[in-house]
Amino acid sequence: MHGTAEDRTLLPEHRAEIAELCAFLDQTPQAVEPALLRGPDGSTRALPPEVYEALMVVVRALSEGKAVTVAPVNTTLTTQEAADLLGVSRPTFVKILDEAEVPYSRPGRHRRVLLADVLEYKEKRRTRRSRGLDELVELTEDSGLYDS
Repeated sequence: MHGTAEDRTLLPEHRAEIAELCAFLDQTPQAVEPALLRGPDGSTRALPPEVYEALMVVVRALSEGKAVTVAPVNTTLTTQEAADLLGVSRPTFVKILDEAEVPYSRPGRHRRVLLADVLEYKEKRRTRRSRGLDELVELTEDSGLYDS
């Protein structure tokens, strides 16, 4: 195990074992009790829900043959880091800040945003887009332009 917080890319090298683990996890019902991690010495520790969720995401991606990069992310982001997370340019993200869609602070000369605020904005944007697409489908169905 690494002692420092560093980027780490994992490749799906043990595909059969990962596929078995994924199948096991898919068949396991959501439990109210925390999942347990058993160490090589037999000792066990309860996993916090966010660690369990991260492991689920990693196992699913590896089972699909995808590489996974695990990287620590600061809870405070620069405008460039936030723009990269959203998949937009930095000037576009600055415009989002100027329109007060994401709160920010300016501890010095540069703006900083909280990761939680950027993720909340990302989810709201996804929800708006989904709703817009649903409305578009409904309008085209109502006008007879959509053949199902």
